[in-house]
Amino acid sequence: MSIAPFAVSLGDPAGVGPEIVAKAWEQRHERALPCFFAVGDVASLSAVWDGPVARIEDPSKAIAAFNEALPCLHIDECGPVTPGQPTYEGARCALQSLELSAGLARSGSAGGIVTGPISKKQLYSVGFTHPGQTEFIAERCGVARSNAVMMLMGPSLRVVPITTHMPLKEVFEVLSVDLIKARAHAAVKGLQRNFAIDKPRVALAGLNPHAGEEGALGMEEIEIFAPAIEQLRAEGINISGPWSADSMFHDRARATFDVALCPYHDQALIPVKTLHFDDGVNMTLGLPIVRTSPDHGTAFNIAGKGEAHPGAMIAAIETAAISAENRLTYCRSSG
Repeated sequence: MSIAPFAVSLGDPAGVGPEIVAKAWEQRHERALPCFFAVGDVASLSAVWDGPVARIEDPSKAIAAFNEALPCLHIDECGPVTPGQPTYEGARCALQSLELSAGLARSGSAGGIVTGPISKKQLYSVGFTHPGQTEFIAERCGVARSNAVMMLMGPSLRVVPITTHMPLKEVFEVLSVDLIKARAHAAVKGLQRNFAIDKPRVALAGLNPHAGEEGALGMEEIEIFAPAIEQLRAEGINISGPWSADSMFHDRARATFDVALCPYHDQALIPVKTLHFDDGVNMTLGLPIVRTSPDHGTAFNIAGKGEAHPGAMIAAIETAAISAENRLTYCRSSG
């Protein structure tokens, strides 16, 4: 069973999405990238790139066009495109391209979806009500928000934030044994399905400095983390911790686990972005489709200047392809 071309939504037309997608296509042979097609306004590509673009009306047409031109499933009526200057029409275009890409992946017409960077502020202006693209795609796939888990990754590190976009003071209220267990199970299943890691090694970071110093600096590690670890081990999960977060991301420590669970957003994202700023990938676990994205934003300040680095977009496309192949193998072996 062959995998269909991957849908790459261009994100906000005024951001760096169109530029990094075009640059990724330019490296298609060098990086042995799978066939993909852009979804969005062709004008956003021509505003930042003078390379060949082939308008397509169906994802299946991307295969014939891919070698000679960047295939693009065009979305009309997006208004004038000026790099670095987001507009209401551009936000509508970004939302439409996201919805169309998700639908194509859900139907099997696309092998998966790679989402370009969007501006949440701009999307909110057109009635977008989700915290981000992850939650939107989860809803379109019929998956509860709580079951769509964000994993950030680079060549040497994978992390799953147990809590995501919330004030730090709320993290203490939200953390629970059940939440840690849910994230751990999602991470393990995700690594098995998408990366063919049969028995993933999970490391759990502590919440407090020095993982609480046996209660001297906080009780969460004793009252919440330890019971969660005990129950997960009883369920067959290879998990260790809680570890002091300040010493679990150096080279030797990273070699001891396949994924790190971190209690809050910055604790997870800082090490990934420090190690893999130019090739970091955001992947959503728990979906019936493959979804990845570059782990950076719209960068309106450099849009149109030719400065945007395509590494994270290329890595997101590569990760989507690897995951799609592994999912096929996983489905065969499970079914």
